[in-house]
Amino acid sequence: MVAFPPAATLSAMDTYTFTLLLGAAQAAYAHAYAPYSHFQVGAALLGADGQVYAGCNVENASYGLTRCAEQSAIQGMNTAGVRQFDALVVYSESTPPASPCGACRQILFEFAPGAKVACVNHLGERLDIQVSELLPHGFRMAQE
Repeated sequence: MVAFPPAATLSAMDTYTFTLLLGAAQAAYAHAYAPYSHFQVGAALLGADGQVYAGCNVENASYGLTRCAEQSAIQGMNTAGVRQFDALVVYSESTPPASPCGACRQILFEFAPGAKVACVNHLGERLDIQVSELLPHGFRMAQE
């Protein structure tokens, strides 16, 4: 299990953004293709352009070709020409709520190390964290 920092140190996303992204993440979750693991995930992010981009996990018999929900949302955002996001909600029915995998953490860090992330499940359990806290000392080719 991931060790999350104490909630008091985190700056959670505002209620409106969370509610908006949670609805989109839950809708994406309903379309997840997970016939092998049966582990569905939906994700939604708020792009720097103010638009919501959602994605779900899409598995493949060749597991290495599987796409995570977070990656699907990032791909949608990039397809629209947007290269930064402010907030992300990851929805699953796992207890505790699922957090992004290592590969997704690196991909998220590439686009928005300072973005807020809320991992939430069907029971309403919620973990708030920042992308840079998910991946301390993250790697980027172009330093700003």
